[in-house]
Amino acid sequence: MSNLTRRSFLAASASALGLVLSACGSKKETAEAPADAAPIEFTTVQEGKLIVASDLDFPPLDSFEGGVASGFDVDLSNAIGQKLGLEVEYLPPMDFDSIIPMIKQGGKADIGNSAFSITEERKQEIDFTDAYLDSNLGVAVRGDLGIVGGEEAIVKALNASDMTVAVQAGTTGEAWARENLPEANIVPLASVTVCMTGVSTGQYQAFCADLPVIGHQCEVSFKDCKIALEIPTGEQYGIVVSKDNPGLTAAINQALAQLEADGTMAQLKEKWFGAA
Repeated sequence: MSNLTRRSFLAASASALGLVLSACGSKKETAEAPADAAPIEFTTVQEGKLIVASDLDFPPLDSFEGGVASGFDVDLSNAIGQKLGLEVEYLPPMDFDSIIPMIKQGGKADIGNSAFSITEERKQEIDFTDAYLDSNLGVAVRGDLGIVGGEEAIVKALNASDMTVAVQAGTTGEAWARENLPEANIVPLASVTVCMTGVSTGQYQAFCADLPVIGHQCEVSFKDCKIALEIPTGEQYGIVVSKDNPGLTAAINQALAQLEADGTMAQLKEKWFGAA
């Protein structure tokens, strides 16, 4: 599935909103539409640009090496920018849990694209585009920890006062850990790298996060760790957009549909995950 948004349909109410946003420094843009659809008008922080906020520490979705942003989400942002006729610019890496408040406030970035799982709680603060990727959660441990068994046995072993579980602050991994491991010591941290390093060194017994990411970490960067548990949460990723800019959401949704139809989405999934 695809999901990335931010642009408003031209209508009287949207036009009035555009005047307010323009007064605050936002710039109007118009997305080209298919022959059977009307053009979509939306606003951006800077004219001709799509500015993206991300933590850039969630490989293979996003990362920041040598001062360059890369990953599936980054390629997707660039592909969306091409469809919208905008230059894509990433802000410097920031804490994951600071992105939604920043997008809600407005003025610094147009979208947040950082493997955001679509949740009802987050929808209270911002809008999401259509879903563009499915995901589950997983739990990584060091290979010699000795926790074995099925899901029930592993959860029971981790749910103990002598267990310390790392999570990335503000994520669905943190929410799952707090709900299902109430007896364990849950430690919210800023980045995946810090969490995995702690598991590898024995500082933490486990790390709960999105399955594609911890799988990548165990395979590439922390080979002394393994996935002990796969949690079928059925999450979907969406792009974060301000509720004040519905046109951008509509335009990104249109771009996502085009990327799905022309095969670009399948190519990106093949590139970063090995399969579409």
